[in-house]
Amino acid sequence: MEENKKDYDEDVNYSYSLIHHDLNVVHPDDAIAIFLENNLQGEQIFIAYFEKINGHWNWKQTRGSEWDTTQKWSSMNNVPYIYSGAISDETIKEVYAGKEQAKIIHVKGNNRFWYAISNNKDVTVKYVKEDGTEELIEEIDEEMFKD
Repeated sequence: MEENKKDYDEDVNYSYSLIHHDLNVVHPDDAIAIFLENNLQGEQIFIAYFEKINGHWNWKQTRGSEWDTTQKWSSMNNVPYIYSGAISDETIKEVYAGKEQAKIIHVKGNNRFWYAISNNKDVTVKYVKEDGTEELIEEIDEEMFKD
């Protein structure tokens, strides 16, 4: 633990808040958790995928997003392919990752977070607005989450 501790800036107060969780999302004994993290980049939102193996929860994959970025989604690289992203535009009423409609979670204010689970890798992501218009969305560059 001491070895990991030295990697963190002592002046930054890292904090975490669980926003949402679902159990048995792909199969029995798995789960997703959506949480906020305050770190060197400010507030970021993440989704993590877990599987329960031999009675213990194992953290398998994680992806994150920021509220004020032009790139609004990312996907996990392994099965299950979980697509997710942040939205703050109130006119967005639905999000699709390929043919899968996303679940949208209200976080705070106008900020919402969505995720969709797909059997397919590299699908197109689109928003559907209140007026029925559709907009294709650009994927997040994961490099922005590195310190």
